[in-house]
Amino acid sequence: MAKIRDMIPAFELFQPTTVGDALELLDEHRGQAWVLAGGLDSFDWFKDRVKRPSAVVDLGGISELTGIRDVEDGIEIGAMTSLTEIERDERVRSGFSVLADAARHVATPQIRNQGTLGGNVSQDTRCWYYRSGWPCYRAGGNTCYAAAPQAMNREHCIMGRSRCVAVNPSDTAPALIAVDAKMVVESNGGSTVHDAEDFFIGPAIDITRMTVMKSQDLLTRIHIPARWADADFYYEKIRDRGSWDFQLVSVAAAFRKSEGKIEEARISVNGVAPFPVRLDAVERLVQGTSGDESTASAAGELAIQGARPLRHNDYKVAMMRNLVRRAVRSVS
Repeated sequence: MAKIRDMIPAFELFQPTTVGDALELLDEHRGQAWVLAGGLDSFDWFKDRVKRPSAVVDLGGISELTGIRDVEDGIEIGAMTSLTEIERDERVRSGFSVLADAARHVATPQIRNQGTLGGNVSQDTRCWYYRSGWPCYRAGGNTCYAAAPQAMNREHCIMGRSRCVAVNPSDTAPALIAVDAKMVVESNGGSTVHDAEDFFIGPAIDITRMTVMKSQDLLTRIHIPARWADADFYYEKIRDRGSWDFQLVSVAAAFRKSEGKIEEARISVNGVAPFPVRLDAVERLVQGTSGDESTASAAGELAIQGARPLRHNDYKVAMMRNLVRRAVRSVS
Protein backbone atom coordinates (compact mmCIF):
# COMPACT_ATOMS: atom_id res chain seq x y z
CA MET A 1 0.00 0.00 0.00
CA ALA A 2 1.25 3.51 -0.80
CA LYS A 3 2.87 5.61 1.86
CA ILE A 4 1.82 9.25 2.03
CA ARG A 5 4.87 11.52 1.88
CA ASP A 6 5.49 15.26 2.01
CA MET A 7 7.64 15.60 -1.11
CA ILE A 8 6.92 14.47 -4.66
CA PRO A 9 9.56 12.40 -6.49
CA ALA A 10 12.14 14.23 -8.59
CA PHE A 11 11.52 14.57 -12.33
CA GLU A 12 12.76 16.62 -15.25
CA LEU A 13 10.33 19.43 -16.13
CA PHE A 14 9.80 20.54 -19.74
CA GLN A 15 7.72 23.57 -20.69
CA PRO A 16 7.23 23.62 -24.47
CA THR A 17 5.60 26.57 -26.22
CA THR A 18 4.26 24.74 -29.28
CA VAL A 19 2.31 21.55 -29.86
CA GLY A 20 5.11 20.30 -32.10
CA ASP A 21 7.68 20.71 -29.33
CA ALA A 22 5.40 18.92 -26.87
CA LEU A 23 4.94 15.99 -29.26
CA GLU A 24 8.69 15.74 -29.77
CA LEU A 25 9.18 15.51 -26.02
CA LEU A 26 6.51 12.85 -25.64
CA ASP A 27 8.11 10.85 -28.41
CA GLU A 28 11.58 11.27 -26.96
CA HIS A 29 10.49 10.18 -23.48
CA ARG A 30 7.92 7.63 -24.67
CA GLY A 31 6.43 5.72 -21.77
CA GLN A 32 8.31 7.81 -19.20
CA ALA A 33 6.71 11.23 -19.76
CA TRP A 34 3.71 12.66 -17.92
CA VAL A 35 1.51 15.32 -19.50
CA LEU A 36 0.63 18.14 -17.10
CA ALA A 37 -2.49 20.19 -17.89
CA GLY A 38 -4.10 21.93 -14.91
CA GLY A 39 -2.14 19.64 -12.60
CA LEU A 40 -4.98 18.82 -10.21
CA ASP A 41 -5.06 15.09 -10.93
CA SER A 42 -1.31 14.96 -11.57
CA PHE A 43 -0.23 16.33 -8.22
CA ASP A 44 -2.48 13.87 -6.40
CA TRP A 45 -0.51 11.08 -8.05
CA PHE A 46 2.84 12.73 -7.43
CA LYS A 47 2.38 13.63 -3.78
CA ASP A 48 1.44 10.05 -2.93
CA ARG A 49 4.42 8.83 -4.98
CA VAL A 50 2.25 6.30 -6.80
CA LYS A 51 3.28 7.71 -10.19
CA ARG A 52 6.95 8.52 -10.70
CA PRO A 53 7.57 9.84 -14.20
CA SER A 54 11.11 10.77 -15.17
CA ALA A 55 9.84 13.66 -17.34
CA VAL A 56 6.87 15.99 -16.97
CA VAL A 57 5.68 17.95 -20.01
CA ASP A 58 3.83 21.08 -18.84
CA LEU A 59 1.36 22.33 -21.48
CA GLY A 60 0.67 25.63 -19.72
CA GLY A 61 2.85 27.66 -22.11
CA ILE A 62 1.19 26.49 -25.35
CA SER A 63 -1.19 29.30 -26.28
CA GLU A 64 -2.66 27.45 -29.26
CA LEU A 65 -4.21 24.94 -26.84
CA THR A 66 -6.36 27.56 -25.10
CA GLY A 67 -9.50 29.44 -26.02
CA ILE A 68 -12.91 28.95 -27.59
CA ARG A 69 -13.20 29.75 -31.29
CA ASP A 70 -16.00 29.94 -33.83
CA VAL A 71 -15.38 27.59 -36.75
CA GLU A 72 -17.31 26.90 -39.92
CA ASP A 73 -19.35 24.09 -38.41
CA GLY A 74 -19.71 24.95 -34.74
CA ILE A 75 -17.16 25.87 -32.12
CA GLU A 76 -13.72 24.59 -31.23
CA ILE A 77 -12.34 24.45 -27.70
CA GLY A 78 -8.65 24.15 -26.96
CA ALA A 79 -7.83 21.29 -24.62
CA MET A 80 -6.11 23.66 -22.17
CA THR A 81 -9.13 25.95 -21.88
CA SER A 82 -10.16 26.30 -18.25
CA LEU A 83 -13.45 24.93 -17.02
CA THR A 84 -14.34 28.39 -15.75
CA GLU A 85 -14.00 29.86 -19.23
CA ILE A 86 -16.20 27.11 -20.66
CA GLU A 87 -18.77 27.65 -17.93
CA ARG A 88 -18.90 31.40 -18.62
CA ASP A 89 -18.50 31.59 -22.40
CA GLU A 90 -21.66 32.99 -23.97
CA ARG A 91 -21.37 30.79 -27.08
CA VAL A 92 -21.26 27.67 -24.93
CA ARG A 93 -23.96 28.88 -22.54
CA SER A 94 -26.40 29.81 -25.30
CA GLY A 95 -25.74 27.10 -27.87
CA PHE A 96 -24.48 24.14 -25.83
CA SER A 97 -25.68 24.76 -22.30
CA VAL A 98 -25.28 21.09 -21.33
CA LEU A 99 -21.50 21.51 -21.51
CA ALA A 100 -21.58 24.76 -19.54
CA ASP A 101 -23.69 23.02 -16.88
CA ALA A 102 -21.30 20.09 -16.74
CA ALA A 103 -18.29 22.39 -16.36
CA ARG A 104 -20.08 24.31 -13.61
CA HIS A 105 -20.57 21.09 -11.64
CA VAL A 106 -16.88 20.23 -11.49
CA ALA A 107 -15.59 20.53 -7.93
CA THR A 108 -15.14 24.13 -6.66
CA PRO A 109 -14.60 27.55 -8.32
CA GLN A 110 -10.91 27.48 -7.43
CA ILE A 111 -10.45 24.08 -9.07
CA ARG A 112 -12.44 25.14 -12.15
CA ASN A 113 -10.16 28.17 -12.51
CA GLN A 114 -7.15 25.86 -12.73
CA GLY A 115 -8.65 22.73 -14.25
CA THR A 116 -8.89 22.29 -18.01
CA LEU A 117 -11.35 20.55 -20.30
CA GLY A 118 -8.62 18.28 -21.64
CA GLY A 119 -7.51 17.38 -18.16
CA ASN A 120 -11.06 16.69 -17.02
CA VAL A 121 -11.71 14.17 -19.79
CA SER A 122 -8.24 12.60 -19.56
CA GLN A 123 -8.00 12.10 -15.79
CA ASP A 124 -7.60 8.62 -14.40
CA THR A 125 -10.17 6.78 -12.30
CA ARG A 126 -10.58 7.72 -8.64
CA CYS A 127 -10.76 4.13 -7.29
CA TRP A 128 -9.02 4.38 -3.92
CA TYR A 129 -7.46 0.93 -4.14
CA TYR A 130 -5.79 1.82 -7.41
CA ARG A 131 -4.81 5.34 -6.40
CA SER A 132 -3.38 4.15 -3.10
CA GLY A 133 -0.92 1.90 -4.86
CA TRP A 134 -2.59 -1.48 -4.42
CA PRO A 135 -1.37 -3.96 -7.09
CA CYS A 136 -4.73 -4.35 -8.85
CA TYR A 137 -5.37 -5.34 -12.46
CA ARG A 138 -5.25 -1.72 -13.63
CA ALA A 139 -1.90 -1.24 -11.90
CA GLY A 140 -0.43 -4.41 -13.43
CA GLY A 141 -1.44 -6.86 -10.69
CA ASN A 142 -3.67 -9.90 -10.79
CA THR A 143 -6.84 -8.98 -8.88
CA CYS A 144 -9.48 -6.28 -8.45
CA TYR A 145 -9.64 -5.39 -4.79
CA ALA A 146 -12.84 -3.37 -5.22
CA ALA A 147 -14.68 -6.42 -6.52
CA ALA A 148 -13.76 -8.62 -3.54
CA PRO A 149 -16.66 -9.79 -1.32
CA GLN A 150 -15.68 -7.54 1.61
CA ALA A 151 -14.51 -4.57 -0.47
CA MET A 152 -15.65 -0.98 -0.09
CA ASN A 153 -17.19 -0.39 -3.51
CA ARG A 154 -19.94 2.17 -2.97
CA GLU A 155 -18.67 4.41 -5.80
CA HIS A 156 -17.81 1.67 -8.29
CA CYS A 157 -19.54 0.44 -11.44
CA ILE A 158 -22.81 -1.39 -11.99
CA MET A 159 -22.15 -2.24 -15.65
CA GLY A 160 -19.34 -2.48 -18.17
CA ARG A 161 -16.92 -4.29 -15.89
CA SER A 162 -14.11 -6.45 -17.24
CA ARG A 163 -11.85 -7.41 -14.33
CA CYS A 164 -11.80 -3.73 -13.22
CA VAL A 165 -14.88 -2.15 -11.61
CA ALA A 166 -13.62 1.44 -11.37
CA VAL A 167 -15.69 4.21 -12.98
CA ASN A 168 -14.86 7.12 -15.24
CA PRO A 169 -14.73 10.29 -13.11
CA SER A 170 -15.22 13.04 -15.73
CA ASP A 171 -18.15 15.42 -15.34
CA THR A 172 -17.79 16.87 -18.84
CA ALA A 173 -17.47 13.53 -20.66
CA PRO A 174 -21.21 12.71 -20.89
CA ALA A 175 -21.99 16.27 -22.00
CA LEU A 176 -19.45 16.01 -24.82
CA ILE A 177 -21.05 12.74 -25.92
CA ALA A 178 -24.49 14.37 -25.82
CA VAL A 179 -23.40 17.13 -28.25
CA ASP A 180 -21.54 14.65 -30.50
CA ALA A 181 -18.18 16.31 -29.86
CA LYS A 182 -15.11 15.35 -31.88
CA MET A 183 -11.84 14.88 -29.99
CA VAL A 184 -8.71 15.79 -31.95
CA VAL A 185 -5.70 13.74 -30.86
CA GLU A 186 -2.25 14.48 -32.30
CA SER A 187 1.03 12.62 -32.36
CA ASN A 188 4.16 12.81 -34.48
CA GLY A 189 2.39 10.48 -36.88
CA GLY A 190 -0.40 12.99 -37.54
CA SER A 191 -3.82 13.80 -36.11
CA THR A 192 -6.81 11.57 -35.51
CA VAL A 193 -10.40 12.62 -34.83
CA HIS A 194 -12.47 10.49 -32.48
CA ASP A 195 -16.17 10.75 -31.70
CA ALA A 196 -16.45 11.57 -28.00
CA GLU A 197 -18.19 8.27 -27.25
CA ASP A 198 -15.27 6.38 -28.84
CA PHE A 199 -12.59 8.49 -27.14
CA PHE A 200 -13.30 6.77 -23.82
CA ILE A 201 -12.51 3.07 -23.54
CA GLY A 202 -13.14 0.34 -20.98
CA PRO A 203 -10.92 -2.31 -19.42
CA ALA A 204 -12.02 -4.89 -21.99
CA ILE A 205 -10.06 -2.86 -24.57
CA ASP A 206 -7.12 -1.77 -22.41
CA ILE A 207 -7.23 -2.03 -18.64
CA THR A 208 -4.34 0.43 -18.20
CA ARG A 209 -6.06 3.35 -20.00
CA MET A 210 -9.40 5.17 -19.84
CA THR A 211 -9.08 6.87 -23.24
CA VAL A 212 -7.74 5.97 -26.66
CA MET A 213 -4.63 8.07 -26.06
CA LYS A 214 -1.27 6.37 -25.75
CA SER A 215 1.86 7.78 -24.17
CA GLN A 216 2.94 9.72 -27.27
CA ASP A 217 -0.53 11.19 -27.96
CA LEU A 218 -1.87 14.62 -27.07
CA LEU A 219 -5.47 15.82 -26.99
CA THR A 220 -5.26 19.26 -28.59
CA ARG A 221 -8.82 20.45 -29.20
CA ILE A 222 -12.48 19.50 -29.06
CA HIS A 223 -14.84 20.37 -31.92
CA ILE A 224 -18.54 20.70 -31.18
CA PRO A 225 -20.66 20.61 -34.36
CA ALA A 226 -23.34 23.23 -34.89
CA ARG A 227 -25.89 20.54 -35.59
CA TRP A 228 -26.73 20.23 -31.89
CA ALA A 229 -26.68 23.94 -31.13
CA ASP A 230 -29.79 25.20 -29.31
CA ALA A 231 -31.16 21.70 -28.74
CA ASP A 232 -33.15 20.90 -25.62
CA PHE A 233 -30.50 19.91 -23.10
CA TYR A 234 -30.57 18.25 -19.72
CA TYR A 235 -27.74 17.72 -17.24
CA GLU A 236 -27.88 16.39 -13.71
CA LYS A 237 -25.17 15.18 -11.37
CA ILE A 238 -25.77 13.38 -8.09
CA ARG A 239 -22.97 13.56 -5.52
CA ASP A 240 -22.61 13.29 -1.78
CA ARG A 241 -21.85 16.97 -1.24
CA GLY A 242 -23.00 19.99 -3.21
CA SER A 243 -19.44 20.98 -4.03
CA TRP A 244 -16.11 19.27 -4.49
CA ASP A 245 -17.33 15.70 -4.81
CA PHE A 246 -17.09 13.49 -7.86
CA GLN A 247 -20.30 12.14 -9.33
CA LEU A 248 -22.08 9.12 -8.02
CA VAL A 249 -24.20 9.10 -11.19
CA SER A 250 -24.69 11.81 -13.81
CA VAL A 251 -26.70 12.17 -17.00
CA ALA A 252 -26.36 14.46 -20.01
CA ALA A 253 -28.91 14.55 -22.80
CA ALA A 254 -29.67 16.46 -25.99
CA PHE A 255 -33.04 16.37 -27.76
CA ARG A 256 -34.06 17.77 -31.13
CA LYS A 257 -37.82 18.21 -31.43
CA SER A 258 -40.26 18.82 -34.25
CA GLU A 259 -43.94 19.58 -33.74
CA GLY A 260 -43.76 18.53 -30.12
CA LYS A 261 -42.12 15.16 -30.83
CA ILE A 262 -38.56 14.04 -30.17
CA GLU A 263 -36.93 13.78 -33.57
CA GLU A 264 -33.51 12.75 -32.34
CA ALA A 265 -31.86 12.20 -28.96
CA ARG A 266 -28.42 11.63 -27.50
CA ILE A 267 -28.27 10.43 -23.89
CA SER A 268 -25.18 9.54 -21.88
CA VAL A 269 -24.65 8.57 -18.25
CA ASN A 270 -21.45 8.47 -16.21
CA GLY A 271 -20.41 7.10 -12.86
CA VAL A 272 -21.93 3.71 -13.64
CA ALA A 273 -19.21 2.10 -15.77
CA PRO A 274 -15.49 2.39 -16.49
CA PHE A 275 -16.48 4.68 -19.39
CA PRO A 276 -19.34 7.09 -20.08
CA VAL A 277 -22.26 5.02 -21.38
CA ARG A 278 -24.26 6.20 -24.36
CA LEU A 279 -27.80 4.84 -24.15
CA ASP A 280 -28.50 4.02 -27.79
CA ALA A 281 -31.50 1.82 -27.05
CA VAL A 282 -33.09 4.53 -24.91
CA GLU A 283 -32.52 7.08 -27.66
CA ARG A 284 -34.36 4.87 -30.14
CA LEU A 285 -37.18 4.28 -27.67
CA VAL A 286 -37.93 7.98 -27.17
CA GLN A 287 -37.80 8.96 -30.85
CA GLY A 288 -41.19 9.99 -32.12
CA THR A 289 -42.62 10.49 -28.62
CA SER A 290 -43.35 13.63 -26.64
CA GLY A 291 -41.28 12.54 -23.65
CA ASP A 292 -44.42 11.90 -21.61
CA GLU A 293 -44.33 10.17 -18.23
CA SER A 294 -44.96 6.67 -19.56
CA THR A 295 -42.16 7.01 -22.12
CA ALA A 296 -39.83 8.45 -19.50
CA SER A 297 -40.56 5.55 -17.14
CA ALA A 298 -39.96 3.02 -19.90
CA ALA A 299 -36.71 4.80 -20.78
CA GLY A 300 -35.52 4.54 -17.18
CA GLU A 301 -36.26 0.83 -17.02
CA LEU A 302 -34.53 0.19 -20.34
CA ALA A 303 -31.46 2.14 -19.25
CA ILE A 304 -30.71 -0.18 -16.33
CA GLN A 305 -31.09 -3.46 -18.19
CA GLY A 306 -28.01 -5.56 -17.60
CA ALA A 307 -26.93 -3.66 -14.48
CA ARG A 308 -24.99 -5.82 -12.02
CA PRO A 309 -24.41 -3.91 -8.78
CA LEU A 310 -21.71 -4.76 -6.30
CA ARG A 311 -22.22 -5.28 -2.59
CA HIS A 312 -22.44 -1.60 -1.63
CA ASN A 313 -23.66 0.23 -4.74
CA ASP A 314 -27.06 -1.15 -5.67
CA TYR A 315 -28.45 2.35 -4.98
CA LYS A 316 -26.88 3.38 -8.32
CA VAL A 317 -29.42 1.26 -10.21
CA ALA A 318 -32.37 3.29 -8.93
CA MET A 319 -30.38 6.51 -9.28
CA MET A 320 -29.55 5.82 -12.92
CA ARG A 321 -33.14 4.85 -13.67
CA ASN A 322 -34.48 8.07 -12.16
CA LEU A 323 -31.93 10.36 -13.83
CA VAL A 324 -32.72 8.96 -17.27
CA ARG A 325 -36.44 9.23 -16.55
CA ARG A 326 -36.07 12.87 -15.54
CA ALA A 327 -33.95 13.66 -18.59
CA VAL A 328 -36.57 12.29 -20.97
CA ARG A 329 -39.44 13.89 -19.06
CA SER A 330 -37.73 17.29 -19.28
CA VAL A 331 -38.75 17.69 -22.92
CA SER A 332 -42.46 17.04 -22.41
